[in-house]
Amino acid sequence: MFLGDLITSDVRVKLIIELFSEVNNNLYVRELTRRVGTEVNAIRRELKRLTKAGIVKKEQRGNRLYYLVKREHPYYYELLSMVAKEIHLGNSLIQNEPHLGKVRLALMSAEFFEGRVSRPDQLDLLLVGDINLPMLEDIVKDATRKIGRDINYTVLKDDEFTNTIARRENFLLSFLISPNILLLGSANKYLAQ
Repeated sequence: MFLGDLITSDVRVKLIIELFSEVNNNLYVRELTRRVGTEVNAIRRELKRLTKAGIVKKEQRGNRLYYLVKREHPYYYELLSMVAKEIHLGNSLIQNEPHLGKVRLALMSAEFFEGRVSRPDQLDLLLVGDINLPMLEDIVKDATRKIGRDINYTVLKDDEFTNTIARRENFLLSFLISPNILLLGSANKYLAQ
């Protein structure tokens, strides 16, 4: 786990993963304590640090104090990207990269990771390269089961991707101009064109 190597507090890492994997939900202390599997005082201490850093905000509702991620935080997308690479689909793609073939680029929609239920015309995941399709299908099927939502994905060969961009096809351009999480590869080659 990369976040665990970067952040020394195991409780903070688990808390960040819980908060950023459910950005649309307000979570209260006892629920976070149960999910993280630690003492309530450790959770409160880390929530205080994250609140002070401006990463989360708290809201009082009745007798419960709820915490949620501040989307306007300058590091919101960086933290979201890191968490997306730690769990479910992002983690599976990264862990299985050697078996996926030659992946030049893998992008996941940030909105999808945040919990958006996609319409059939919305793209959630794009892979470019010579991809091992049976392996990819297994990964997507497993991630679909874990998150409980369908994943709309497309795979393009390098030249297909370049030609699709040149033709300005709407399905791809609307995906590329939206916030995305780079999972594998590099977009630099394509941005220079």
